[in-house]
Amino acid sequence: MVCRMFRLVTEVDKERRDLLRTRLRETNTAASSVLRSLRGTPHEREFPLHVWVLDETGDLAGGLVGHTWATWLHVTYLWVDGRHRGSGLGSALLDAAEHTARTERGCTAARVETWDFQAPGFYTGRGYDVRCVIPDYPPGITEYTLVKRWG
Repeated sequence: MVCRMFRLVTEVDKERRDLLRTRLRETNTAASSVLRSLRGTPHEREFPLHVWVLDETGDLAGGLVGHTWATWLHVTYLWVDGRHRGSGLGSALLDAAEHTARTERGCTAARVETWDFQAPGFYTGRGYDVRCVIPDYPPGITEYTLVKRWG
């Protein structure tokens, strides 16, 4: 039950989103000594990490989009054009991102989400462990969260 003193609003509002993010960050930092210890360090903020592969004509052959935060690499997207699948480009993209995350950004682990029809086998073959399986997300598809720790 919602008290009459409140008004629920369902709309996209970037200003409120940013305010919510700030307040949540402050609340989480106050509640967690681990998050407090990140304040003022290079691991406090997310930093984009992108790796691209262009073919001989300059067209996009594949790419990886992710970010690093709190000593973790988060792989958001990894894609290789169908004409180049099986050529090792996916492994090269992931290797490059992992190398940058470990050697330049001090990361100790990586994570990725993928669907059952995409590439869970690719990631397990590259040393990632399945940590979470969510059936029917979205309906008819299974989502996997995989993690790899270095060292």
